[in-house]
Amino acid sequence: MFNLMNRNRIKDPLGDRIFMTFNYIFLFAILLTVFYPLLYIISSSFSSSRAVTSGQVWLFPVDFNIKAYISIFKSQQLMLGFYNTIIYTVVGTFINVALTVMLAYPLSRKSFYGRGAIIIFMMITMFFDGGLIPTYLLMKDLHLLDTRWAMWLPGALAVFQVIVARTFFQSSIPEELGEAAEMDGCRDIRYLISVVLPLSKPILAVMTLMYAVGHWNAYFDALIYLRSEKLFPLQYVLRNLLILNAADPAMLANTSQQLRDQGFEQVLKYALIVVASIPILIMYPFVQKHFVKGVMVGSLKG
Repeated sequence: MFNLMNRNRIKDPLGDRIFMTFNYIFLFAILLTVFYPLLYIISSSFSSSRAVTSGQVWLFPVDFNIKAYISIFKSQQLMLGFYNTIIYTVVGTFINVALTVMLAYPLSRKSFYGRGAIIIFMMITMFFDGGLIPTYLLMKDLHLLDTRWAMWLPGALAVFQVIVARTFFQSSIPEELGEAAEMDGCRDIRYLISVVLPLSKPILAVMTLMYAVGHWNAYFDALIYLRSEKLFPLQYVLRNLLILNAADPAMLANTSQQLRDQGFEQVLKYALIVVASIPILIMYPFVQKHFVKGVMVGSLKG
């Protein structure tokens, strides 16, 4: 009798069950809306051009082949774009994270004089900037046009990331820990490297992922500041291939005219999208366990 009453007591009300049912249906519909285009792109990239142009591809590849991927990896233009993007992403992310930590950590210390004024000045830059033309003229005067530094320096520091990192340091690193380290003769730089950073893996993972995704997807700075094809990042190359239809002749050299007429270039575009997305998708699982914790802890307090 007691077990029956206890079972009825913990049973969810009818209204809650109805709400949860509609909630699951709604979320499942959103999942299908997002997942199906991705599945279609992947399936089309592994299908024959005839199957794609005739509309036979719905869920899974039809007439499975990897000719589009073979053509992509034979393209010097695309491989150079991959190389440049990897350089921009790795070096740029390191610069971003280093500068963010070096600014966020002092701002998190109550003993740092003038931190309130610095935060106010930083917040102003989130709403106002000099504009595109003054920024371009500044880059020109600094002789940074058509160099790799033009892809790193203009966005070397994100104020939002600094605020999140500062909040994390304030809420997760006890002041007493710093005082104890200072009593043991530990300097600020040693304390930051040996104590603070090892305890800040969640927020470092968040910053690394956000900055890396930004660098990987960046093409506007390349459009404005770069002129040499040897410096173009992957996204700029993809823009030329997918939007302007400026295909690399080497990518189509091994295909017959009949394949081109049947839509091989369309299959090629799907394969390009897949190849460009894979590195970030591979990177995410390695930082996922820290991602949610870093975002939540870093945004709890101002």
